[in-house]
Amino acid sequence: MARRSASASAEPTLPGLPRASARLLVLSLLTSLRPRQWTKNLIIFAGLLFGQRLTDPASIGRAVAAFAIFCVLSGVVYLVNDVVDREADRRHPVKAKRPIAAGELSARAALTAAVVLGAVGLASAYALGVPFGHVALAYLALLALYSGPLKHIVIVDALTIAIGFVLRAGAGAVAIGVPISHWLLVLTVQLALFLALAKRRHELVQLAGQATNHRASLGEYTPDLLDQLLAIVAASTLIAYAIYTISPETVAKFGTDWLGLTLPFPIYGIFRYLYLVHRRADGGNPSETLLADRPLLACVALWGLAVIIIIYVRPFSA
Repeated sequence: MARRSASASAEPTLPGLPRASARLLVLSLLTSLRPRQWTKNLIIFAGLLFGQRLTDPASIGRAVAAFAIFCVLSGVVYLVNDVVDREADRRHPVKAKRPIAAGELSARAALTAAVVLGAVGLASAYALGVPFGHVALAYLALLALYSGPLKHIVIVDALTIAIGFVLRAGAGAVAIGVPISHWLLVLTVQLALFLALAKRRHELVQLAGQATNHRASLGEYTPDLLDQLLAIVAASTLIAYAIYTISPETVAKFGTDWLGLTLPFPIYGIFRYLYLVHRRADGGNPSETLLADRPLLACVALWGLAVIIIIYVRPFSA
């Protein structure tokens, strides 16, 4: 009786694996999907906000579905990237702790999960709409290429990351059927390029003389070069945003010329990020930097609130 009772109360495990091993496998897989990085997919909601669909329940539902699908697809990209980079990651002080590099998750298990999740993600994307599915497929293909040869080509590596964000933003607009604003694409690529260059600078400074051992393309960068590129991109991002807020096209679309009041938020946000990069040696992980730094998080939240009030409440309209 005791044996039968113990067997009945036992928790199910994966076939052929002890319970502890199954739990470790699932935990390692979830960690490798990097859920903390999914905040990057919030750019998908830009089309909902600036497409003036924030009060439309159907559009909100489709945007949430698009966000979930891209979380799955970005997880697939992280799995493939970690498998390809596992040897280099083992020589990195932080990345060596990733499950695949640490040997907690096998390359075979990771790739199997990537294939399954990729198929589910793409099927869901096409179910949401063929145009959205095409964008999702382009995103997955581009980032797969980034995990291969593109990340080893200087400048192209940062541009590829930036284009990935543009595809996310475009996917959000396509998912709810609103026109893709040229301004949205320009600002997205500039801001994403800024974050990618800041990440490269962090890696270069953190690894010092060992940078080329982790990735050969890092040897093509220098802190001075990256500082110049960051200054150019930061300035062009702020100028483009300022022009966007007061352009006749924007004023006509939203029925107000007060969107320029939000300009102090991106100015502070970019300056704060540069401060963290240069004075706190941060910026290696933009998602974690955003979530961990309260002033930066508050800046983003207040910017979003200000945009919503000006576009949807229109307190300054005639």
